[in-house]
Amino acid sequence: MRRALLLAVLTLTACVGDAPADTDAAAGFEVVGPYVAGTAAFTATDAARERTLNTQVWYPAAESARADADAGFPVEQFGFGDEVATLTGLLATARDPGTLRTAHAALDAPLADGGPWPVVMFSHCMNCTRFSTFQIAERLASHGYAVIAPDHAGGTLYDELAGDSATLGADFLNVRAADISFLLDEALDAGTAALPKALRGQFDETRVGVFGHSFGGITTGRVLMFDDRPKSGLSFGAPMENPLTPGVTLADLHVPIALVVATEDNSITEVGNITIRNNYASANPPVTKLEVTDAGHWSFTTICGLTPSFDPGCAPDATRQTDGAPFTYVDIDAVRDLSAAWATAWFAATLNDDANARAWLLAPRDGATAETREE
Repeated sequence: MRRALLLAVLTLTACVGDAPADTDAAAGFEVVGPYVAGTAAFTATDAARERTLNTQVWYPAAESARADADAGFPVEQFGFGDEVATLTGLLATARDPGTLRTAHAALDAPLADGGPWPVVMFSHCMNCTRFSTFQIAERLASHGYAVIAPDHAGGTLYDELAGDSATLGADFLNVRAADISFLLDEALDAGTAALPKALRGQFDETRVGVFGHSFGGITTGRVLMFDDRPKSGLSFGAPMENPLTPGVTLADLHVPIALVVATEDNSITEVGNITIRNNYASANPPVTKLEVTDAGHWSFTTICGLTPSFDPGCAPDATRQTDGAPFTYVDIDAVRDLSAAWATAWFAATLNDDANARAWLLAPRDGATAETREE
């Protein structure tokens, strides 16, 4: 399958968010899939590590829930307890366009028939939230995937606002990776008490993926080093292996990985982007890279502009990383659409061996370039 996934070294100029007209895009990754997106929150406790994780799961829901998903719900409902008031306050002043205010999934909806479903784990950026990229989770769920995402306790937005955030580094990287593996244990255990009852035993242990944004992308690499269940990984806006946060060795990764670059990422800066490109050059094949022109670090997220530190990608004015010239970020909704489609196609290709998905990933688009290598 790995050779079928990536047939040659290709560099293809890939309009952001539009389906290419000259490829077989019948799979429709650029649009909502045939299933209703459902979502539910739960809390899982890893007694051995004394870790309690507020967690979100998105999944293919029954058709009876479609009206609820279309209507959606306010983003502040993602909060647990006092977090609702915190989110309400932040959303009142958040940048628009930038921060999404409405999620389009049906809360606590019944599961669709047709499982077991492939499951994709998500790791959020440092001091972010489990719903940082909920547009990707909703798209995946609509195409028949479950997505499970924890709030990494100690490294959430709420921890940062309280002045009690963990130190970004190798130690916390290990904690976060263990969070993902623990929740995968729970997801694949039909007897678990943590997940909503209707979801227990409904996920396919042979089709598991993992992705993350920023520090979550590095966490993805760490998970892939020590957990052999995920069959592929995807990182947005971060090199998996880098000297500032040791813990990932690309030579030890032997599943397909993909790396997504925001060309105007002033969070990890051009140095970070160069490191991503070096990751691409040195990783064990098959490896794929997508570069999105004039995107910022938070362009891929639903929380761009939720706080001032999340502004790059949706702020009105910025300067280029390479020469300091003024420029305007690419339309954030277009980038979010592309990231949702691209992630869905990636996991369709790597977990379901979908030939349409392989073609879609590398098809020509204005505003983004994709390349892959087998050797």
